[in-house]
Amino acid sequence: MHFFHRDNGFVHPLASEITSRAVYEDRRNLLRLVAAGAAGGTLAAWAGRNALAATERAGKLAPLAGMPSKVPGAMTMEKLTPYEDATSYNNFYEFGTDKADPARNAGTLKTTPWTVEIEGLVKKAGKYGLEDLLKLSAQEDRIYRLRCVEGWSMVIPWVGYSLSALIQRVEPLGSAKYVEFVTLADKATMPGVSSRVLEWPYVEGLRLDEAMHPLTLLSFGMYGEVLPKQNGAPVRIVVPWKYGFKSAKSLVKIRFTDKEPATAWNKAAAQEYGFYSNVNPEVDHPRWSQATERRIGEGGLFAKRHKTLMFNGYEAQVGQLYAGMDLKKNF
Repeated sequence: MHFFHRDNGFVHPLASEITSRAVYEDRRNLLRLVAAGAAGGTLAAWAGRNALAATERAGKLAPLAGMPSKVPGAMTMEKLTPYEDATSYNNFYEFGTDKADPARNAGTLKTTPWTVEIEGLVKKAGKYGLEDLLKLSAQEDRIYRLRCVEGWSMVIPWVGYSLSALIQRVEPLGSAKYVEFVTLADKATMPGVSSRVLEWPYVEGLRLDEAMHPLTLLSFGMYGEVLPKQNGAPVRIVVPWKYGFKSAKSLVKIRFTDKEPATAWNKAAAQEYGFYSNVNPEVDHPRWSQATERRIGEGGLFAKRHKTLMFNGYEAQVGQLYAGMDLKKNF
């Protein structure tokens, strides 16, 4: 049986529908601690969670507290991609170019301590520790479609909060028009950084209004648990209406600028990877169609293909951001 609640006319699943009952009960217990003012130690102990989880649940990570999203349009009711597929089929070239490489190699990544530096055209530049980011805003469960430019897709329940909460906190100047995201590039822990596949560090960017859109997520977890290293631990962004490579992983710097950032894939092949990279079934990649997609976990290469949706199904929420733009020219 399925249970739902309504918010501003949108129907969302309860947290118990997104994750297992055991994880949901863990969240309820944590919320009781928060209400009693006793959860400070839980957040402060973030650095020890992975080690604890390794002894308690092999192959899984400690649960994060998350509540159902209150952002209109943030949830899809499609069947979730199995956790095992979402954590073993990844593009994270810092750990290798094969889909299985990140899961094999990301164990070397050191996620504690971790800081994200805010710089550029903002009033409150500085370094924010992971523990500071975790406490900055209430976290939510959000089930988003993920569409890769390569023609495959997933449905993933993320945990985090709208990136706009952080942006509002650091107070961009009126001259800020874009947000640049810089990811970790550490040869000691990321074997792929020694390759010449891309220019390192990996850089992505959004217009400021895109970054401020409530669907743009600053994520710390997925499937009710801390982000696995191969999925961008300990903090990443998720922009569900754009192709997956726009959602930068393992963030170390967020820079506010008045100029469009030079992004990794655009620098590598500008004719194939535009700055916007909105999911658009009517604009093909130069080497393949984008009209349909293969859903990971549904039977391999020869499974029935899904029709790709404009803006990945989020047109009603984000279409106004591109009103009047030539979406074939601005791909």
